[in-house]
Amino acid sequence: MLALTGVFAASIAITSSQVLLCFLLAGLAIAHTEATRRIERQRRSMSVTPHINMTSVWVLPGAILLPPQLTALLVTVIYLHLGYRSWAGLHTVNPHRTVANATSMTLTAFAAWATVQIVGADTASVTAICAASIAFFLTNAVFTGTGLYFAAPKKATVQTLLGSWDDNILEASTVCIGALVLAVLPHQPVLVLLVFLPLYLLQRSVLIKQLEELATTDQKTQLLNATTWQQGAVREVSRAERENGQFGALMIDLDHFKSINDTYGHLAGDDVLKGVAALVKAETRTQDLAGRFGGEEFVVLLTSSSKQESVAVAERIRQRISEMVIKTQDNEGNAVVIEQRTASVGVATYPLDGRTIDEVMASADASVYAAKRNGRNRVVSSPDLASVAEATLEAVAA
Repeated sequence: MLALTGVFAASIAITSSQVLLCFLLAGLAIAHTEATRRIERQRRSMSVTPHINMTSVWVLPGAILLPPQLTALLVTVIYLHLGYRSWAGLHTVNPHRTVANATSMTLTAFAAWATVQIVGADTASVTAICAASIAFFLTNAVFTGTGLYFAAPKKATVQTLLGSWDDNILEASTVCIGALVLAVLPHQPVLVLLVFLPLYLLQRSVLIKQLEELATTDQKTQLLNATTWQQGAVREVSRAERENGQFGALMIDLDHFKSINDTYGHLAGDDVLKGVAALVKAETRTQDLAGRFGGEEFVVLLTSSSKQESVAVAERIRQRISEMVIKTQDNEGNAVVIEQRTASVGVATYPLDGRTIDEVMASADASVYAAKRNGRNRVVSSPDLASVAEATLEAVAA
């Protein structure tokens, strides 16, 4: 990056108006950072996917209206201020990551500038603004994803590298605002102040969404936590009662999970829980409720599902768990593969097994224990309980 900046500095002249524009953009970015500093600090401390920090709003106009060497200076000033005022002391932010982010943003800006040069359009034209915005968004995603991959290749997933759908929508929104700033700044600079309130509200709404997710989501598995799942299940009971409907409930208990923690360590156990959570999500629908009940227990509410349909889903989940292969590390950092794990699954349905969610889950819980007593790695539904109990008594008598 330094070499590129040096080449640009040697070959592209700088005018006094461009220097003033660089100072103006830096001042606007600093003012925006100060206005939203507390929000940004809270958001950054809670981020688990690539963090969107809104700097694109100011960097994109700079990338097109300034020569590259001034754009590099602008990015440096913005990230120095962010690091000092918004991110200082946060355990989720290391100085080398701030440098890496600033480098990535600078290279992204260079790519947007080069795109406009290749297109050959006037910087104020619709063509130039659209081409620069698209190049900025795509290049930023590539640089960010590549950097995150090399930082932790073993833990890389599509979401950890590129962010969630919501993350990308947020980044696209900041690029769009940056494009509007780019269109307005050369003609009516004062109007740029109008973006401050929408930017503040955008960051505030994103923070509220993050806080809601933190309060309702199990942080290890990203499924619903027990409290939120229970609240959703109570609402589903009310709905089914009004509409004379039905639903299924699954309780999934991993067999011999403690042995994983004892043998490989709790971090390896966490990776197994995440793997199970991912396949539970894959085997359920958007309208279903999947949650972590605690420890190695998971719960699923299957809306508008019969007993037969619920048993079929439970069997698929049990089968997927038995085929699951988890690549992780033990306590000493050695690579290990955890496979051939099993689960006992209890199935109950409303209203057949209860008129309240507590009654339904009590039936599902009894089915889980029946499955464990009968050899584990199986699905048991409430009608099977009598036959399981009979088989258990016969085995004891023998």
